[in-house]
Amino acid sequence: MNTLVYSIDKTENPTTLYINLTNSCTNNCVFCLREQKDDVCGKDMWLDNENYTIDDLISQFENFETPKQVVFCGYGEPMLRLEILKAFAKYLKEKYPNIFIRINTNGHANAIHKRNVVPELKGLIDEFSVSLNASCEEDYDKISQPKIKNAYEKVKEFISNCAEEGISVVASIVDGYQGKHIDVENCRIVAENLGAKFRVREWIPNGY
Repeated sequence: MNTLVYSIDKTENPTTLYINLTNSCTNNCVFCLREQKDDVCGKDMWLDNENYTIDDLISQFENFETPKQVVFCGYGEPMLRLEILKAFAKYLKEKYPNIFIRINTNGHANAIHKRNVVPELKGLIDEFSVSLNASCEEDYDKISQPKIKNAYEKVKEFISNCAEEGISVVASIVDGYQGKHIDVENCRIVAENLGAKFRVREWIPNGY
């Protein structure tokens, strides 16, 4: 069975649930967990297919106790499945209005869908966590290995769009991959200039 909803919390009542919508991604980040293993906490993350429905998502979600937070994350870029993402977020907001909803994204959505999709998510998403990954295009291309043109500029535009819509946005980087370190302070400056909060994620060699 496809793992669409999962937890990394080993307790019976996890406070955060994660949504795995796709295995496709427009980046091929050097530090990506999926290059190292096929599972998260024993759950196979590779989808057999993406023919699932909103009812399949809801069914898996309802097998858990109601969490405090839901995060669209998984082994691919969740914004590639924009319509089902919006439908599930709408379901959550209507039935569980107190759940905090976050999207972990590479920030390519506007380039993928060829429009600014951020206004479509206002009122559905409480926070975006966007992988900034670097302080300049050259470093971004080495780390993220994007499949779209001008990806770094597209990421910065997406972050700015989120801030302009008044949606909380965090620009993140991963530091310490294989002992290498990036220019954290310049990344912080880029993030803050775009109106975002800033987060440094420590690289976890074996994931979760």
